[in-house]
Amino acid sequence: MAGKEKKVAETPLMKQYNQIKAKHPDALLLFRVGDFYETFGDDAVKASRILGIILTKRKNGSASHIELAGFPHHSLESYLPKLVKAGQRVAICDQLEDPKMTKTIVKRGVTELVTPGVAFNDQVLQNKQNNFLASVHFGKNSSGVAFLDISTGEFLVAEGTEEYIDKLLQGFKPSEVLYQKNRTSRFKEVFGEGFYTFKLEDWVFTTDFADEILNKQFGTASLKGFGIEHLSQGIIAAGAALHYLSETQHDRIGHITRINRIEEDKYVWLDRFTIRNLELIHSQNIGATVLIDIIDQTLTPMGGRMLKRWMVLPMKDLKTIQQRLDAVEFFVTHPEDAETLAFHLDQIGDLERLISKVAVGRINPKEVIILRNAIRELQPIREKLSAADSEAISQIAGQLDLCEKFLEMIDTQLHPEPAIAVGKGSVIADGFHKDLDELRKIAFSGKDYLDQLQERESEATGIPSLKIAFNNVFGYYIEVRNTHKDKVPEGWIRKQTLVNAERYITEELKEYESKILGAEDKIHALESQLFQELILSMAPYTETIQRNAQRIAMLDCLHSFATVAQENQYTKPEVNDGKVLDIKNGRHPVIEKQLPLGEEYIANDVYLNPDSQQIIMITGPNMSGKSAILRQTALITLLAQIGSFVPASQAKIGIVDKIFTRVGASDNISSGESTFMVEMNETASILNNVTDRSLVLLDEIGRGTSTYDGISIAWAIAEYLHQHPQAHCKTLFATHYHELNEMTHQFDRIRNFNVAVKEIGNKVIFLRKLMEGGSEHSFGIHVAKMAGMPPQVIQRATKMLMHLEKTHKPEERNKVVEAVSSPEMQLSIFQLDDPVLQNIKEELISIDIDTLTPVEALMKLNEIKKLVGVKS
Repeated sequence: MAGKEKKVAETPLMKQYNQIKAKHPDALLLFRVGDFYETFGDDAVKASRILGIILTKRKNGSASHIELAGFPHHSLESYLPKLVKAGQRVAICDQLEDPKMTKTIVKRGVTELVTPGVAFNDQVLQNKQNNFLASVHFGKNSSGVAFLDISTGEFLVAEGTEEYIDKLLQGFKPSEVLYQKNRTSRFKEVFGEGFYTFKLEDWVFTTDFADEILNKQFGTASLKGFGIEHLSQGIIAAGAALHYLSETQHDRIGHITRINRIEEDKYVWLDRFTIRNLELIHSQNIGATVLIDIIDQTLTPMGGRMLKRWMVLPMKDLKTIQQRLDAVEFFVTHPEDAETLAFHLDQIGDLERLISKVAVGRINPKEVIILRNAIRELQPIREKLSAADSEAISQIAGQLDLCEKFLEMIDTQLHPEPAIAVGKGSVIADGFHKDLDELRKIAFSGKDYLDQLQERESEATGIPSLKIAFNNVFGYYIEVRNTHKDKVPEGWIRKQTLVNAERYITEELKEYESKILGAEDKIHALESQLFQELILSMAPYTETIQRNAQRIAMLDCLHSFATVAQENQYTKPEVNDGKVLDIKNGRHPVIEKQLPLGEEYIANDVYLNPDSQQIIMITGPNMSGKSAILRQTALITLLAQIGSFVPASQAKIGIVDKIFTRVGASDNISSGESTFMVEMNETASILNNVTDRSLVLLDEIGRGTSTYDGISIAWAIAEYLHQHPQAHCKTLFATHYHELNEMTHQFDRIRNFNVAVKEIGNKVIFLRKLMEGGSEHSFGIHVAKMAGMPPQVIQRATKMLMHLEKTHKPEERNKVVEAVSSPEMQLSIFQLDDPVLQNIKEELISIDIDTLTPVEALMKLNEIKKLVGVKS
């Protein structure tokens, strides 16, 4: 009709697609069509770009054309990880019925929603990394966070300040973070935009809903048994994470059997800046070696994942630390036991993720055999180590459950060398199921029967060249050459005439054909049923095997520490309840491994005592190794408190509760923060959180602003740390402000040290040795020369330095120090000993703002510009 828009007609297939896509607008929909997964429209454009597959067009009825990109269904395992790693949520839409069984369009539905934080695919997951889904709930007085790894069943919950939640997010590095829709701006403000996130409806984040969904999952009446009942905000976050699994079509989650609390009081506080600055697990520099690369010698994926957890959550409990250190010492002093353990660990694989696959019904027959073989390795480990001369090791090994009935069940029911999937070969063992054995006899002895039939018919008819064969059109048939067709019996039915032969069928042949083909279908169905029953029978062992996996991971971590200690000459530290830090010949664990062959790392002593040598001021030129000394002190302390030996000849470490570092800074321009602002933010966080057990490492504080401002700020910070009545924290303070050397004369617990250099003519050799006493030179021009600065720049800089040293006498610098150290000192540009600034100050004081006209203000501004030498 004229004046009315013509309704666009869609094909039935595209109508079905659009209905399903409407339910998952945020996901890239893989739509199963026959043997292919197809994507349409914008999804096709994305898939084509990410996967590198051809983008074409498909007719869509009178709705014109639509973009199309697809790939064979059997390639899903290789293409899916690429989509997920590119940050896509992927909805897998499968055919829910056999196309042969319907005359209309095939029923389809989404069977799984794969997201960066919810995945089982081995190609998406990384062996030695957890794939955590995090959930954050903002409460009124505190916030909650939960971490859930569906691939292992690990479920952790915590509650605290937003700063604490941020620290955990930085340490655990979740692949995806959930939060409530109405808190988008708050989330970005607190945690930034570095996470892949997904927003859920507000009603999901409620106490009643969380209690209900968690108790239902664990089969409990309350959460008291898990020790988390008081973490109301954390419980809400955990409930939201579980809800998200059901939203993504993950309903079989029987392997999530418990939820554990991250106890803030048990672990050393490492804020986000410290985790970043120390480069424990990640580095902002692409390809850089980090601490985990050096100390991770684990042999199982579970061990690798646990080691990362230990590193970002160092212990404060002295007994646990000492047990770990004793266990490492056992492996170091008992190489035969260590070698035996290593051999068996190497055979185990990812026990944790394999049993999770059982619980969710995603394990294939080959993986069941791998799981069985892994569990078999537990027996020799238990036999060897349950009587070990180490309480920690003997206890862990003695608790390993050998799961004999589990192994017996698999050995009885599963084929010794099963196919990778049902229908690809034998899966169930011979002799386990009578009906299956009979069907196999029919299907696999068919060739013998046909050979006998061919021989019998050949003798009966006198046709020596008679043969029985098979094709997809006629099934089984008898072929007779034309020279013998007159000998064909009357009962044979001719089906096809060829140039030189005729093909026939008989009643007996057709009957046996249906029996053989029917047997193969029945074998497939029966094996599928029996394999599913086997998986269901294995599922009750999930929790037991998860506990085994955790114990193996612990042994693996301790063995890894011992291996690293032997390879790198680490020693056992003495960790105690005191507050003294005494390191002899300490080394940086990462830098020493990067040195050129034959070059030895220069080791250094560090002694800190809150009562006598609380703060060490370290001066010395750039590139001399100040930052390395700071970092290695923190890393040695951290290694000791995770239970590892340390790179030092001797170390006595009083338990540290917090490690703070202000080492290096980078502009955060996207958030509108300069280098100096980032530096001040990090330093403020330190000053507001230190205790008398904290270790503080400050590097070049104040360098992001003018010299006098910088000196003033650095002095005030050092003074605050020294004078704070509750703090008295152990501090290493590296600085290029030599004026701060004066502080040792005014403050009892501040000592001066310098990183030694040797001058030979115009050259400087960095000795990298920490010596007592202050340094008076920066050698910045020498460093510039070493960096390859053009000679004319170096010459000009040298002349300028000589000029400045003549015009700025030492006594003038001392006046600055006196001003800064004055009790009445306040950070003001007008307390500086500069006549120009003094003139500007007097000009400003004399102005009466209340009577000043706009024109007069501009004139005054012009006068001030002239005072500082700026022309109008």
